[in-house]
Amino acid sequence: MRYLTILGATGSIGTNTLNVVARFPDLFSVKALTAGNNVRLLAEQIKRFAPDLAVVYSEKDAAQLKKLVEPDCSTDIMFGDAGYRAAAVHPDVEVVVSAMVGAAGLLPTLDAISAKKHIALANKETLVMAGDIVMQRAKENNVSILPVDSEHSAIFQCLAGNRKKDFKKILLTASGGPFHDVSADQFPGITPEKALAHPTWEMGEKISIDSATLMNKGLEVIEAKYLFDVSCRQIEVVIHPQSIVHSMVCYIDGSVIAQMGTPDMKGAIAYALSWPKRLPLNLPVPDFAKIGALTFEAPDMHKFPCLAHAFAACETGGTLPCVLNAANEVAVAAFLNKHITFIQIPEVIDHAMGKHTVVTSPKIDDILLADQWARQTAGSWIERFQDKGAR
Repeated sequence: MRYLTILGATGSIGTNTLNVVARFPDLFSVKALTAGNNVRLLAEQIKRFAPDLAVVYSEKDAAQLKKLVEPDCSTDIMFGDAGYRAAAVHPDVEVVVSAMVGAAGLLPTLDAISAKKHIALANKETLVMAGDIVMQRAKENNVSILPVDSEHSAIFQCLAGNRKKDFKKILLTASGGPFHDVSADQFPGITPEKALAHPTWEMGEKISIDSATLMNKGLEVIEAKYLFDVSCRQIEVVIHPQSIVHSMVCYIDGSVIAQMGTPDMKGAIAYALSWPKRLPLNLPVPDFAKIGALTFEAPDMHKFPCLAHAFAACETGGTLPCVLNAANEVAVAAFLNKHITFIQIPEVIDHAMGKHTVVTSPKIDDILLADQWARQTAGSWIERFQDKGAR
């Protein structure tokens, strides 16, 4: 039996993780669940999985949650940073599923690593913001970080059993998002509703917008750099609209190993939870004869400048990836609230990156300061734009 904490239980990764847990009750048990403010869904999860601890963001949400689960529930209800930390370091937990959205996942994940919990990592921002710090702390605590993103799970599987010195490069696949076949001159008219309509994957709002701008793939490039200890120049993004090849690894003899499967997050989640074993999920095998053709092409960096910004941040390193991530989070929120246009998302990011003085070997305090600075800088840019629009 493996005891789990799920940080971000009400999101797409969290709910899929609980689907896997429910299918294999003899293998997994949930000790702690956390959410932001999706109190009703968390209440349903508490009633079904009976964790020791459940955490929400605010005291008000905690009070509402207690009303929804009482009087028959023995789950302890907490809120805020203290609650998230308690969930991350729960003494009985072996594996922490890090699936919170955005920068909020960094500190709880670091707490879990320091408490010697193995990490099933879906929160890519943890490595984008503080990759060197996170990987060093994992090494010091003898902690495994197993990828949950389908692309990084694919790379992990393609590397298995091969010598590091034979590795040449990673081919990181991307579906291309909902605007792969849309001309750039139509981008100014893209609405949040259109950007949220991903053609292949079901994801939360923020990740769906990141997929539409290709920033999600840029963040995955930075994550792969740290997760697999490679340089940015050893990572190539390839557009693959069918989403059957989840990623590939190239070796020095010209061989390419690909991991393929239907686009279903439960496969990568189950592999991270059960590694080195595989679980009988009975997911369908792709019908290759029916699919007919698998296509690949290079990404258009001019059409999708967020990906170019991510490669630049990856190459520079230090605090710049953190700034990229923070500015993107602010810009995406502003776009969803219709304060800026789709094409202004990369403009906000470019502005923050251009203003930032990079700390090349940051401590965690430097990371947190860079995150705060970038949010303020991006927010100020957006406010100035709105003021001009009002006039």
